[in-house]
Amino acid sequence: MTRREILDVAIVGAGVVGAAAALMLARAGLRVAIVEAHVPPAWSADAPDLRVYAFAPDSQALLESLDVWPAVAAARAQPYRRMRVWDAAGGEELRFDAEALGRGELGHIVEHGLLVDRLWAALATEPNIARHCPDKLQELSQDEDGARLTLASGVTLRARLVLGADGATSRVRTLLELPVDERDYGQRGLVAYVRTERPHEDTAWQRFLPSGPLAFLPCGDGRSSIVWTLPEADAARLLAVDDDSFRRELTRAFDARLGEVTEVSARAAFPLRRQLATQMMSGRVVLIGDAAHAVHPLAGQGVNLGLRDVAALRDLVRDAAADGRDFASPHRLARWARQRYSENALAAYSFEAINVVFSNEALLPTLLRGHALGLAGRLPPLANFFMRRAAGL
Repeated sequence: MTRREILDVAIVGAGVVGAAAALMLARAGLRVAIVEAHVPPAWSADAPDLRVYAFAPDSQALLESLDVWPAVAAARAQPYRRMRVWDAAGGEELRFDAEALGRGELGHIVEHGLLVDRLWAALATEPNIARHCPDKLQELSQDEDGARLTLASGVTLRARLVLGADGATSRVRTLLELPVDERDYGQRGLVAYVRTERPHEDTAWQRFLPSGPLAFLPCGDGRSSIVWTLPEADAARLLAVDDDSFRRELTRAFDARLGEVTEVSARAAFPLRRQLATQMMSGRVVLIGDAAHAVHPLAGQGVNLGLRDVAALRDLVRDAAADGRDFASPHRLARWARQRYSENALAAYSFEAINVVFSNEALLPTLLRGHALGLAGRLPPLANFFMRRAAGL
């Protein structure tokens, strides 16, 4: 592609969501350019990425359609077949089982670094994709026919459509001055890999504590990935303690559900906040993934919401092609944005409500919440609804 050629799509940011969007659009026959600040590090099986996702079946189906999932599964993707959710204050636990959906699994636990690595390997084989990496977006302007991007390298790109897939601190969103609804939870998500006395049973476990939810997610080689939501001061303290002290506190917080925690990896923590772009598009520029919606990680749905943005774009492109119309016309993009904002906002505020109700020691919520979990589990239509929503079905 020459610098003066008008592209179909320019994508700023090539993480999981941006790279998947680039592949999807290129496979649809469109000319695509990606702009990414950093070449991702190569994934290594010997150095597991602390950042993992509970990958839903619809996200898996999208990667299968892009011929990427087989390479991910061959490397390392741990199926989880059951979920167990309970409250430290008491009450019954909520149980989800894949058999109730007629499936072999509810989803897979997959490392972020592995997904990016395999997506980038696929990008390298696509003649319809030009990569500008390492490079950064400096300026962005629009006219009736498309957008003009000026990069830090001095390269100028013109495209009929621009996707901002550049994360929670999106440069695209900042340049367009798109409004954002934000809330800092005053919490951090502490992550690590652990081994336990008893096997994880291909089960995703989550216990609600007054300080926040604690999840044990099943991984390969008998390990579990933990995501422990904590007030910032508690997270800082637990990052600083020695491994033996951390293992004891973690075992106690998890109520020794899998016996003693016997091993722990290096630990890290990241701040938790809700960040929802209340306007996901402007002209021929749209936001996808974390640039549009950063949500609480308690349901592990962040990357799935982003890939659902991509799936909805795929449908938009297909419908436009069938009608012989411009896929990047602002009225089509506005309809896509309304639909995606509605789903993303529902998810973001629902996760926030769950976190607020379960992450406190107030008397009334404490008395009611365990019983609410048990009630949901005893009502098959309600339990089935929650399972299908989590699976993207």
